[in-house]
Amino acid sequence: MLTRIQRPQTSLSLLRFFSASSCRHGHISHIGRAPVTVPSLAVLTPSPTEITVQGPLGTTSVPLKPFVRLTFPQPGSLSIAVEDAKVKEQRQMWGTTRTLIHNAIVGMTEGFTVPVYLVGVGYRAMLEPDPRGTTEGNSGQRLNMKLGFSHSVLVPIPAYIKLELPLPTKIVMSCTDKHLLGLFAAKVRNWRRPEPYKGKGIFVGNEQIRIKQVKKK
Repeated sequence: MLTRIQRPQTSLSLLRFFSASSCRHGHISHIGRAPVTVPSLAVLTPSPTEITVQGPLGTTSVPLKPFVRLTFPQPGSLSIAVEDAKVKEQRQMWGTTRTLIHNAIVGMTEGFTVPVYLVGVGYRAMLEPDPRGTTEGNSGQRLNMKLGFSHSVLVPIPAYIKLELPLPTKIVMSCTDKHLLGLFAAKVRNWRRPEPYKGKGIFVGNEQIRIKQVKKK
């Protein structure tokens, strides 16, 4: 004879719900809800379609979605919000817009800088005039690098990038746009990506690689 065993009822308060914290505390963006600090050197001019950032290093603008709302709760502070955070697109663009505005303010007031290191025997770099001049948006200079090839690697420098070479193996890149700076640094790095056996290559910033052991027979 089979007997059905009834399980004791468990209170809902004792159950563990595997859900995101955003669902329990409402749809929020931890990055987007953080206020943006506006220094005294920056001037922000919002409009329905974009916000213009003006500073000592120039002027730039960040496009805005129609559902993005900007407020200035106090001097030197900017808050970003959206109409309905339950909508996935609005929730995604909330944090993205906040990051873009913050990067624009930093770029126009301080600028972005990233060091690039040439690691390898005989690796070195130098600046020289570009025979093509300032055509095609170039600055009139080019980067001449010795990277172990049978020839020199010549990279034209865009007008928006500033380079300094404190050492033959160190390149300091500066720009007011973080995205463009990263693209140019990646372009230079692609000529000699760091390899994991001897640790040679072009390293950007604090980049590190794990050295592998050579398999011996």
